[in-house]
Amino acid sequence: MKRILIILTGIMLFSCNDDFLDQVPDDRLTFDETFESRNTVERYLASIYDQIPSELDQRYTASNSGPWIGASDNAEYVWSFHLGNYFNVGDWDPTTGHVSSLWSNFYRAIRASTTFMNNIDQCTDCSEDITNQYIAEARVLRAYFYYNLLRLYGPVILMGENPIPPDAGNEALDLERNSITDVVNYIVSELDKGADELDGIPFTGPNAGRMSRPFALAIKEKTLLFAASPLFNGNPTLAELQNSEGQPLAPQSYDVNKWQSAANAAKAFIDEFVPGTYKLYKEYNADGTYNAYLSCRNVMINDWNQEMIYARPRGGIAYHYDCTPYHLGYPTEVRGAGGLSMTQEMVDAYFMANGRSIDDPDSGYQTEGFSDFQAPFDFEQRSTYNQWINREPRFYVGVTYNRSLWLNRNFGNIITTTWYAGNSGRQAGTNDYPPTGYIVRKNVPIGDWRNSNRTVPMMRLGEIYLDYAEALNEYDPGNADILKYLNLIRERAGIPEYGSESLAAPGSQEAMRDAIRKERRVELAFESVRYFDARRWKTAEDDFSGPFHGLDINARNEEDFYNVVVFENRVFEEKHYLWPIPQDEINSNSKLIQNPGW
Repeated sequence: MKRILIILTGIMLFSCNDDFLDQVPDDRLTFDETFESRNTVERYLASIYDQIPSELDQRYTASNSGPWIGASDNAEYVWSFHLGNYFNVGDWDPTTGHVSSLWSNFYRAIRASTTFMNNIDQCTDCSEDITNQYIAEARVLRAYFYYNLLRLYGPVILMGENPIPPDAGNEALDLERNSITDVVNYIVSELDKGADELDGIPFTGPNAGRMSRPFALAIKEKTLLFAASPLFNGNPTLAELQNSEGQPLAPQSYDVNKWQSAANAAKAFIDEFVPGTYKLYKEYNADGTYNAYLSCRNVMINDWNQEMIYARPRGGIAYHYDCTPYHLGYPTEVRGAGGLSMTQEMVDAYFMANGRSIDDPDSGYQTEGFSDFQAPFDFEQRSTYNQWINREPRFYVGVTYNRSLWLNRNFGNIITTTWYAGNSGRQAGTNDYPPTGYIVRKNVPIGDWRNSNRTVPMMRLGEIYLDYAEALNEYDPGNADILKYLNLIRERAGIPEYGSESLAAPGSQEAMRDAIRKERRVELAFESVRYFDARRWKTAEDDFSGPFHGLDINARNEEDFYNVVVFENRVFEEKHYLWPIPQDEINSNSKLIQNPGW
């Protein structure tokens, strides 16, 4: 526990696009000096903001991000050093570095938040309004860091409100894990309080990227959704997790009312903020007709748009490089690595243009051959593999496939070819190529991939809608709002709605659950959601295990490239639903018990 009790007196900052979040210190300060003036108080608070995960830095799992995309069934990184590749074959344990660093970093941030809240009153030139606002921001940040710990490690340690002095004896460091119920209740209570304190404070302009009432209430809903889900709601495999008095740390009885709490929190968010503050992002053509492709593409890359609840200011260059194809022979602006590759399983998860899954007999899906087809990102027809024609708009937002037109046309019309001898294939890139023959395209800017002057999307309204539909279906199946909010997502995606003339509505709770989960996978693909969804549903042993497929990137002729082959056999065991507590923390705290199976 030593590392989680360190006070952050050294200020570490990140560069952002507003005055507050762009400050850089010129020296190191004593503890008293840190809280003496507004300038240094703001620098300290900015250092806490720096611990928010940067979800477009997952190649090296830096900046408190994790291997969420590459460790899910959606994708595969080509580089062996990526942490997700270790996860995918089960080669990780309590001594794995990132397991320890995330635990420690989030607890440092929690510790720093508490220290900040308890010492800002020393500021001599902070007004009462500023003091109250900054305390509220620190409160929400602290709760958010606990939420991140909860969804990884399960029941964790609540540190309390009073900082433990740095010179405290070892007995002060021996803290037990709190129960899931206690952790959830604490997070929700703190978010409610922070949301109330931030009510009326604008979160746009100079405040963009700071904690806000909407973000606090969105994370509250996400916390309650986790608490309601099978992983934490009556999961017998966590029965052995008990405190020193033999009390279970994870609820052993299923409680449907937890789904109601999550649904109520989502609906409260919608009622308060839609449509006055947020609405689903949509774009229209010059003639006034709706453009589903641009709507689904640009919701992720247009900064501070009407759907974005929270974004981290500035970042993403690593992700841009990972998703920009190699493009041998072209300038750096359009030449990346193409090393973040989409699995065939994810490619097959996208619907057809008629809104049906490809395994639906009425979908019109073709398994062989080629057709002249104009993709929505293209200006003309091109010979396209039939499996990729007439798919829904989100498919073309998400996938760079062989013979597709690249987004950046500043150097002409570049056709990306991903087969072995293609300009972005294995022969050209050597170490930089798509291991499945597909490259992730979603959330990549249209211009130079080196542009880091953009926001990193963290939370948007579409996710709240799908959360609401899911939670409502679990406690009140048949409620009209389930279909309403599911269909709002499909309408924006430009595909037929369930219950329309061309597509029947799911006829049971189980069928609706399946429809919602399919929609979540497609709508929220590559937004660091799928990894957590499959874990909280307890479906990851099926979803993340077994043979995973891609195209034959080693075929020496393009015809054979289209054969689907196994690129990896993946492992996900029961113990992987919760990350292990870092072994060095277990060694230093006699009261800290390990998660089952580790």
